Amino acid sequence: MSTNPPDLRPDRAQAQLVTSSDRREGQPSIGMVSLGCPKALVDSERILTRLRAEGYDISASYDGADAVIVNTCGFLDSAKAESLEAIGEALQENGKVIVTGCLGAEPDYITGAHPKVLAVTGPHQYEQVLDAVHAAVPPDPDPFVDLLPARGISLTPRHYSYLKISEGCNHKCKFCIIPDMRGRLASRPHAAVMREAERLVGAGVRELLVISQDTSAFGTDWKDREAKAPILDLARDLGTLGAWVRLHYVYPYPHVRELIPMMADPSSGLLPYLDIPFQHAHPDVLKRMARPAASARTLDEIAAWRADCPDLTLRSTFIVGYPGETEAEFQYLLDWMDEAQLDRVGCFQYENVDGARSNALPDHVAPELKQERWERFMEKAQAISEAKLEAKVGQRMTVLVDEVDDEAATCRTTADAPEIDGHLYIDEDYDGLSPGDFVEVEVDEAGEYDLWGHRV
Repeated sequence: MSTNPPDLRPDRAQAQLVTSSDRREGQPSIGMVSLGCPKALVDSERILTRLRAEGYDISASYDGADAVIVNTCGFLDSAKAESLEAIGEALQENGKVIVTGCLGAEPDYITGAHPKVLAVTGPHQYEQVLDAVHAAVPPDPDPFVDLLPARGISLTPRHYSYLKISEGCNHKCKFCIIPDMRGRLASRPHAAVMREAERLVGAGVRELLVISQDTSAFGTDWKDREAKAPILDLARDLGTLGAWVRLHYVYPYPHVRELIPMMADPSSGLLPYLDIPFQHAHPDVLKRMARPAASARTLDEIAAWRADCPDLTLRSTFIVGYPGETEAEFQYLLDWMDEAQLDRVGCFQYENVDGARSNALPDHVAPELKQERWERFMEKAQAISEAKLEAKVGQRMTVLVDEVDDEAATCRTTADAPEIDGHLYIDEDYDGLSPGDFVEVEVDEAGEYDLWGHRV
């Protein structure tokens, strides 16, 4: 039975060595270590799908691979350090390593630490990765044996999948270098996204997790577009496929309010869930971050969303200890949290990132003070979460089964995204349940981040 750590970081690099297929005799084999956020995980899936289509086996161990790809994270300096550590481990355990991903945008940084890597490519440079693999381990396909699953290679359980709808970002937040690494917004065609979604649902996916750097800006980079906000049509069309549709990384542009009626309609398929990266609440801090600074209007918007969709779940992440953050500004954030009553909250302490403009800001906050503020923030968020979950005791709801073991069935409600939110556990009468099942439950008990319930 899995647990839900309160300080889980969706942006932090976390190594994941992918699972193996059945290897035929003489088949070339590639391993991959995938780090970082779900957007990077989708890149890993695409690379592995292409390799599998070319006849490569996917190895789950270093010693079973002819070469290893490390898909890196470069969002924070701490994540960069973890990526370098993963590269070093792969070199030590295998010796033939190809590096890609966000940190690949800084090849000298990688080769300075690990000069023996075979190649370094940047984020979503699929062709360059394949060229490097071909050079290191030539393909040897057998079209009669090397069959590709309809869904392609997936690094998530078969019942849910991330659906990346765009690359890049047009924001210029001072603490972030993602636009430098991944470029400006480049949305995928609506039809291409729908084809992928239809293929995934046809292969058994029960939940589509829509991701990008800026989901609500989807399609706004298209020239001569007819719709002012193409995300509205995409959300509406995705909702017709019969799977849960969950939106991540949504900036609170005015047109987001037009999504709320869809979320309030159970037949729409669009879950009443918004993942919005607020980052802070104090107007002066937001200005120093170069982010929209209308926190009071944001509270009004949240109230309007909830009026139209009472079951709406709001998730967000925040930064504490941003350069120049005063005690009064931090207390403003805590008071804002009391008013906003967000359902799911993550928080991390500010870190300098090489190349970020925030590094040059004055009055950096001392590490011990950042830690103290993080603890106070998480105490506030935990209390809000606990009270909100306690209010769900006695309610009936539909949950999606993620895992079944000897102790319980681990499930998620519409309020819970995988990996970053809580769970609902069924620890009695769960025989016969399997991952991907939808089941009706009544909530019996609530904790700080999780629920327990029984089948009805």
